Amino acid sequence: MKDIGLVLEGGGLRGVYTAGILDFFLEKSLHFPYIIGVSAGACNAASYISKQFERNKRINIGYVRDHRYLSYRNMIKERSLFGIDFVYNRIPNELDPFDYDTFFSSEQKFVIGATDCVTGEPFYVEKNQCFKDNDEILKIIRASSSLPFVAPVVKYNDYNLLDGGISDPIPLKKSINDGNKKHVVILTRPDGYRKEAFKRKWVVDRVYSKYKGLSKAMVSRHDVYNKTLDLAGDMEKEGNVFILRPSEDLQVDRLEKRPEKLYRLYDLGYEDAKKNYERLKAWL
Repeated sequence: MKDIGLVLEGGGLRGVYTAGILDFFLEKSLHFPYIIGVSAGACNAASYISKQFERNKRINIGYVRDHRYLSYRNMIKERSLFGIDFVYNRIPNELDPFDYDTFFSSEQKFVIGATDCVTGEPFYVEKNQCFKDNDEILKIIRASSSLPFVAPVVKYNDYNLLDGGISDPIPLKKSINDGNKKHVVILTRPDGYRKEAFKRKWVVDRVYSKYKGLSKAMVSRHDVYNKTLDLAGDMEKEGNVFILRPSEDLQVDRLEKRPEKLYRLYDLGYEDAKKNYERLKAWL
């Protein structure tokens, strides 16, 4: 494959849908040369590149009821609903080791998207910019996944970063700008979904008073999201985009804690990929 990008939306724990698709891809040895992801999409992409089958399933579902992983207790200790040390240290380095060697030796180009809180603009980091630094790659993935209000701003070099889904929720344009001619886009919302406007700008202005760019990005996020959906739909009709999205609306929240619902969503991702595989192969 050449000039084909894999574009991964975020969505919190709805990202287990993407995990199901990527595990099917691993089974079929389907490896894209270019991958871009934001938030949960970036997390899923990392284990896909390291070729660790079902790793995201084990973590995102297996630990979802563990208070060290996701709980209000973590807000008291680390100002984050997701336990920072547990998720970005103990799990990848001890409990379910991340294969850094396979990840960094992969020739796949991996772009991680975050949001610059000062400017409100997307901030991208490529895998090869991290120079095989385990801590640095985990830090930028954490920045990409740090939701406003429930996670602290991540300091990365001279930048203040939060969730990539704020400024570029479906990073299709970045894939286009990086030279890809065709794009496989994995969404975590079913067909027909449209994002509604953010109505609590005053909360952002109060909590993030020194980050005017962040406030602007959050207010305009729904417009960016919906326009990107329109772009993806138009490009799909032209034959330049292949979209995979949930074939059923399972009503899973981004902070869903019921394992049974998450297992169903993971299985749906796997089955949707399986059902569309022959059509995808022909398109590729």
